Amino acid sequence: MNSFEWSSPRDIAQAAGVATTTVAAAMVSQSGRLSTDGVVFKAGGIDLLDLMKEGLLAPRGIVNLREIPDLAVIAQADDGGVRIGANVTLAQLAADPVIRTRFLALADVAGNSASPQIRQVATIGGNLLQRPRCWYFRSRDHHCARKGGEVCFAFAGENQYHAIFDHNGCAMVHPSTSATALVALGAKLELTGAAGTKRVVGLEQFFLLPEVDIQRENDLTPGEILTAILLPPPAPTSRSIHIKQGETDSFDWPIADVAVALDTAPGGACRAAAVILGAAAPVPHRAKAAEALLVGKTIDADVARAAAHAALQGAAPLTKNAYKLPIFETLVRRAILAVVRGG
Repeated sequence: MNSFEWSSPRDIAQAAGVATTTVAAAMVSQSGRLSTDGVVFKAGGIDLLDLMKEGLLAPRGIVNLREIPDLAVIAQADDGGVRIGANVTLAQLAADPVIRTRFLALADVAGNSASPQIRQVATIGGNLLQRPRCWYFRSRDHHCARKGGEVCFAFAGENQYHAIFDHNGCAMVHPSTSATALVALGAKLELTGAAGTKRVVGLEQFFLLPEVDIQRENDLTPGEILTAILLPPPAPTSRSIHIKQGETDSFDWPIADVAVALDTAPGGACRAAAVILGAAAPVPHRAKAAEALLVGKTIDADVARAAAHAALQGAAPLTKNAYKLPIFETLVRRAILAVVRGG
């Protein structure tokens, strides 16, 4: 790992003015040689340090965001929603009573991500912005398309953990399980630039498919800081849940995960539905056909089964990952019924 400059600003404007590039941009190279000119942000640092130790990132400087107090606060907004600072840790989210009561899918994700030690350090902002876990992307010996090369090695290689949807040029799956739940909950992001300018963008629109930009996963620009996640107030009759499946139960990356949020009328009919698949595509995948099938119906086992089958509409598994299809179908059905039955 190379030596680097370190700065630890105390406010957002100062921090935004120091960084010169994003982590994604710093890792792109036409020749395969790393750039050592960039200055990047660090929050919890879990993924950043991994990339540096793996020889995939060599920044000239790192801007530490952990000393900015406003970024580590969970606060209820005037409209009944919740503002989550980007430096809030996964452990904080999992334990927060408001999150557990009103946004159960997010609490489920936060409390079941990684190990207890990592949850104490890893931030929700860093979780959303982490880079792909594809082993070809993480290999110094494979200059893949996402790092500025010409090919995605997964298509002809080991692709058992890769995408079954929307893999146009890159077969990665989005690495953030938090993103799956937050998209289902209708989250937005607050992004702050060096001049103090802020923009708010829907989380679903923030993520980029490979056909839009194969070298980055999101719309973050150099000098911008993800400062907060904004959750809209949930309807009193809405509920959400997140379920994941890994090869092992402890500290494992999911091979499939699902978040479902439903708003049910007093008579039992579904008024609104969100069905989001994680570890399925380069971005959290919205199962629109499943959502359309649920809305207007009183959900029972048969409806849940039909929606789960519809959730796989458009799937195009690769050579070694068709096994994901029945797993996703089972998880979607279980999640829908769990929401309807109250857990």
